[in-house]
Amino acid sequence: GSCWHQCCSGRNNACWATGARQGRCYCDSYCERTGDCCEDYRAACRRAAVGCTVGPWGPWSGCSSLCGVGSEARSRQVTVPPRHGGEPCPDLKQRRGCLGEHPTCGRAK
Repeated sequence: GSCWHQCCSGRNNACWATGARQGRCYCDSYCERTGDCCEDYRAACRRAAVGCTVGPWGPWSGCSSLCGVGSEARSRQVTVPPRHGGEPCPDLKQRRGCLGEHPTCGRAK
């Protein structure tokens, strides 16, 4: 089978060609996980693949609670989006717990 006519990203059951012995082979990026890629998949599709690139993490936000348990968050941006079945983007946001300890907390009644 040949992928020269199409390359698809992700899992796409409509992205196939007739392979050896009249069976189907696939030209979607998921075929690498399942092992059912067409013979020319790498040459036709992976050469053009561009994996996601992300920038550095930004700073953590302040704690969402002035007094007691809260959360902080940070994020990063996509600098190069994935194309042609390249690696998908990793998480762009993170969250962690924090404990708000504002000076006025001890005086609260």
